[in-house]
Formats: sequence, C-alpha cells, structure tokens
Amino acid sequence: MTPLTLTADTAARTRRTAWVPTLVLLLGALYCLIPIAWVVIAATKDRSELFSTFTFAPGSGFLQNLRDLTAYRDGIFWKWMANSAFYAGLGALLSAAVSAAGGYALGRFAFRGREAVFKMILAGVLVPSIVLAVPQYLLLSKLGMADSYGAMLLPSILSPYGVYLVRIYAAASVPAELMEAARMDGASEWRIFSRIAVPMMMPGLITVFLFQFVGIWNNFLLPYVMLADDEKFPITLGLYTLLAQGASQPALYTLVITGCLLAILPLIALFLVIQRFWSLDLLSGSVKA
Repeated sequence: MTPLTLTADTAARTRRTAWVPTLVLLLGALYCLIPIAWVVIAATKDRSELFSTFTFAPGSGFLQNLRDLTAYRDGIFWKWMANSAFYAGLGALLSAAVSAAGGYALGRFAFRGREAVFKMILAGVLVPSIVLAVPQYLLLSKLGMADSYGAMLLPSILSPYGVYLVRIYAAASVPAELMEAARMDGASEWRIFSRIAVPMMMPGLITVFLFQFVGIWNNFLLPYVMLADDEKFPITLGLYTLLAQGASQPALYTLVITGCLLAILPLIALFLVIQRFWSLDLLSGSVKA
C-alpha cells in the first residue's frame, strides 16, 4: 500500500470520526430545544386546543392567553416578573461587585491566610444551594428579615463560584508589572483596582453577572423557603402556585404555559445584549481607561 493510499484512508477515517461529535451535539441541541419548542407552540393554544390537538400543531389562542394572564388577579404576573428582574438584576450586580473585589484581592495580593481563604471558597463551590436554604432562612428569620426583599437579595450577593472565577481571571489578566508601574506613578490601590483591574477583568465580571442573573432568575427553592407574601414572589414561585391551582382549575394551565414562555424571553434578550461585551482582548479595557 502506497503512502498516498494510507493518507487517503486516514483522511476518510477522520471524516467518518468527525460525524460522531457532530451527532452528539445535534442530539444535545434537540434535547434542549424540543421542550422550548413545545412551550412556544403550546402557548399559542387555547383551553380546548391544548389537550385535543397534535403536540406540535400551532393554535390560535396566544393573544387571548396573554390577555387572560394579564387580567389574572389584576396583573400579578407582571408583578412577579418585576420582582424577578429586581432580585436577579440587583443581586447579580452586587454579586459581581463582591466577586470583583474578593477575586482581585485573592489573585493579585499575597497575605497571610490567602490560600486558606481560597480553599474555603472552593469548598463553598461544592456545597449545593439546597443545603444552605434552611440555615439561611433561620438566620434571616432571627434578624427579622424573613418574607422580605432583603431575604432574597442577601443570600445572592456572595457567590463562591464568582469569587473563584474572578480570582483565576485576575491572576491571568492583570499583570503585576502594570500594577507596579501605576503605583510608581502615584496611583492609589483603589484607582488601580477601579481604573485598571476592573476594565481588564470585565469579560470575567460579565460572565459572573450573567451566571448569577440566570441562577437567581431560575431559583425556586430560596423564595419558596423565604417568602410567604405572593406579592413578593418571583416568577418561578408565582408560576408554581398557578400550576398547583391548575390541578383543580385546568383552565389555568394555558396561563402557566404562556407565563413560562414570557419568563424565558428576558434571559434570551439578556444573553443577546450582553454577549457583545465579551472580548478576547484582555488589555483593551485598560488601554481605553
């Protein structure tokens, strides 16, 4: 067999092998997208069409479903959406700020106990949030903050994964030489952090913000434990209450499905808007600053 034949056989096997990861990715995409497609189509069906027509056949009741959802309890659905936007937006912003300060300090400063603190943060990454929900409720209840907006915000501010990610990002993207040059020019540590380090860490901070926003928006257990007043419910807990009532009032199922569709739209919009802020050039931010 000639070398040319061997090369052709190798290329053919490579092409055949390349189909395997592509097929796996396609199956994974279908697994993720089929439920979304079902929600989109089911939201177009009215009460009679939901259980009587083909699963992926579009209906004609989307506008009526939207009107019914808006009219339900004087528009409490939009109150739930606003609560979720408040919890997720402010919580993710505060979490990104805390992660920026903590990760920068751990990544760019040497001090006694730094590795011990970092290991504790790593341990925090491994602790499931479900384990912390009840202790957090008991602690905030002792402080008189149960069933309040603060009870939702405070547990969201500190993200061990966010601090860990920013620590790694700061160590890789903020050169020690640049910090020393700024100090020699008379810049304070706060100025170095805010005008040099933060712009250079911005892609990592945006990643932390996005992860936290999605995590808080989709969080169900924490508001389920913390909140009793349905006026303070986020969208996840509000839709759950609608679904629970649907067992005795099947007409509410169309409202739940339409609400689920509307609940995922802000996440899609956020990702489309925020992705342009990711930059491969780690130094571009500090140069502009």
